[in-house]
Amino acid sequence: MTSEHRARPPLANLETVCLVARHGSFTAAAEASGLTHGAISRRVGAVENWLGCALFERHGRGVSLTCDGQRFLGRIEHAFDVIDAAADQWHQSRKVPAVRLSVVPSFAKLWLLERLQSLQSGQPYIDIQVATEHRNADVGAGEVDIALRYGRGGWASVDAEPLMRETLYPIASPEIAQRLKGASASELLTMPLLHDSDLTGWRAWCGAQGVSLRPRARDRRFEDYTVVLAAAEAGLGIALARAPLAQDWIARSRLVRLSDVEVECPLRYHIVTAKRERRPEVLEVIARLHASART
Repeated sequence: MTSEHRARPPLANLETVCLVARHGSFTAAAEASGLTHGAISRRVGAVENWLGCALFERHGRGVSLTCDGQRFLGRIEHAFDVIDAAADQWHQSRKVPAVRLSVVPSFAKLWLLERLQSLQSGQPYIDIQVATEHRNADVGAGEVDIALRYGRGGWASVDAEPLMRETLYPIASPEIAQRLKGASASELLTMPLLHDSDLTGWRAWCGAQGVSLRPRARDRRFEDYTVVLAAAEAGLGIALARAPLAQDWIARSRLVRLSDVEVECPLRYHIVTAKRERRPEVLEVIARLHASART
């Protein structure tokens, strides 16, 4: 069984009722809305006729809500809140897609930030929100959408794919380079070695020349690779250039290459995501990262 409903008044008329209640007079509502006093009066009258009761008491100073008007206005404002919430939800679903990316500060400074605009651009535009942190963000738990991790790969409970290879060669300040340029691996070991997380890179470079490397007290470890490069430029020891990551930094610095020997690093940057990641915006950012690394 169905029932017929009276035609509802236009939303504009209901909004006008709220506007009059907020401003306390037809004249003020007219000024705020750009309508005439007569148009405001006609809209309010149409709603009152539809309801069959008066919403406002008219007096010399303006208008005030009747008891019926107060109850009706409360319901109408609640209905407008529901409409606004639905509109916001729809807008959120259609806004620019965003992807959260976790990366260590050195990679952000040396490679990512200068490419960020081009990584975001294209169709569709994607808002890449960068979190710089030394810890490994938990992509599986949804802390971020993509993490760029440095290592050998093979991490549990995530998907990982290599982003770029790196090659290594020693660099130092001009003062040190003047004494050691072209020196053998054994001769370089007379100086403090500078490194970040561990000696993996140095072991690979020395091992390629038949030299075994053990941890030494005079070597210096820094948490961030850009600090390693700054320490080398300050003459605190010898660092390894990681190409292509550090190429632009080295070109702008005083650092000098010490040897023609260049070896591939056992470690590399990987793109890490949750298992079976399928969101289009995440896959698109991954494709853009690969394209940028290839160039």
